[in-house]
Amino acid sequence: MTGLRGDGILNYMWKIYDTLINGLPEGLTVSASAAGEHWIAVRSSEGGLGLAMRIDTESIPRALPIDFTGMNLKELARHAKSWNFVDAGFGIAALNAFYNHEKRVRALGIDLPHESRKNEAFDKYRAEVAGKKVAVVGHFPFLEQHLKPVCSLSILERRPQDGDYPDPACEYILGEQDYVFITGSTLVNKTLPRLLSLARNAWTVLAGPTVTLSDALFEAGADDLSGFVVTDPETCLKSVRSGDRMGQFHAGAMINYRAAQKQPTD
Repeated sequence: MTGLRGDGILNYMWKIYDTLINGLPEGLTVSASAAGEHWIAVRSSEGGLGLAMRIDTESIPRALPIDFTGMNLKELARHAKSWNFVDAGFGIAALNAFYNHEKRVRALGIDLPHESRKNEAFDKYRAEVAGKKVAVVGHFPFLEQHLKPVCSLSILERRPQDGDYPDPACEYILGEQDYVFITGSTLVNKTLPRLLSLARNAWTVLAGPTVTLSDALFEAGADDLSGFVVTDPETCLKSVRSGDRMGQFHAGAMINYRAAQKQPTD
């Protein structure tokens, strides 16, 4: 973002969202939706179901109706840019209903594992980050067990737990890291563009069910996407509606999608 001013900064910050939204076709509609305690889900008329983490920041009034079944999916996706974060969660989930559709992910050459592992990104990278400086934006479960024993770990969190850095420390810490993992919920709260800019010298992994599986995120600076593909939409919707925090992992698979011809540097 060096040298950008005024409209240039705004265009940069919104580019991810505009690219993702513009990539949706016009003919799809919303066939079902759900907002639970932890997750938001949107199902499209072609069968794909997308998830987004629920962030309960609603100081800005909601613009979406209570029931938007039948709404144009692309129109719903435009709410990803909303500053009401519940509306924004529905917008991101609408994007994921399209991009994280099983058939679209398979077309990218990605094989879906037979069972999901909720911490697959951290399992996969555990050996690779050994001895490295690693920052994680978002306090994922079991981070201390997965990564802390093998690397110099900094955890940055909006609601910090003991030992975490408060999230403004991102401005100072991310530029010094070898690896940066970023929760997909930063798509909802609009911090992702800035975080990718701060982490541009690190190998950067976006992680969690909120991550949109699109090359647009590689173009924005991500190197690896560890996202989620729902293969059993009905079970997933029931889990979201029940308020289950982890139940959706039984209704799909975590996958990794690495940018073509990119490898971490030593």
